[in-house]
Amino acid sequence: MHPTIRLIVRNLTISINPGFLVWQVIFPVIYIFVAGFAYTALIKSVPFGNITLDYPAFIASGMIGFNIMNSTLVSGIIIWNDRRHGMFEQILVGPFTRTNYILSNVYTIGIVGIISAALITAIGFPLFFTSVQFNALTIPFLIFASITGSILFGSIASIISTRLRSSEGFNVIINTVFLFFAFVSTAFYPASGAPQPLATAFYLNPLTYLVDIIRAGIFGTFTEFVMIEMIVLVSVAVTLFIVAIRLLTKLDL
Repeated sequence: MHPTIRLIVRNLTISINPGFLVWQVIFPVIYIFVAGFAYTALIKSVPFGNITLDYPAFIASGMIGFNIMNSTLVSGIIIWNDRRHGMFEQILVGPFTRTNYILSNVYTIGIVGIISAALITAIGFPLFFTSVQFNALTIPFLIFASITGSILFGSIASIISTRLRSSEGFNVIINTVFLFFAFVSTAFYPASGAPQPLATAFYLNPLTYLVDIIRAGIFGTFTEFVMIEMIVLVSVAVTLFIVAIRLLTKLDL
């Protein structure tokens, strides 16, 4: 078996465990079906593009992007644990190179991101199926969002994991950063109606672009603005990916 594939299998084996499945499946289900309907009393409908969505459909589609982001935490956790427990050195002493190690992490976050997106799409489908406008661009948009989002947020997690050594620092920083991404975005509520400083902050957040692209794919609202969001998302993902790769190639043994 190719060394990179062996490392991918190892990454998936240690990442996909009961705790991970609870966080990636049970939590989104509770949020979609409990919060989605509970908040309907406060948010009856949400404008998106040239259509109007009910809140359960809005949050169910937003949770797809949220879950893609959350799933990429495995990349940072794997790298940080490998460094902490000396596995990084042991891997490089074996029949593996830094390139194998880096590629295995890239493929892992891509696989986990696509699986996560597929799971939440299937779970949330009963809530947004009445508004779904599937066409030839729907699947490409969802795949694009899954892969680009995984690389972007996986790169952020990897960058953080290469710069911190203490468990307290790693957990505080990575949880704070990802909580900011989650709640200062349009994943759970629209930018329209929010105070201007907060609405501006939404569009400094890559998760906003990710969920907008996902919603455009599901609800068929393809606009020039969505295309600009795709270009911005790719640009940020490529930049962060290059930074993460450079830091990983210089990682001390």
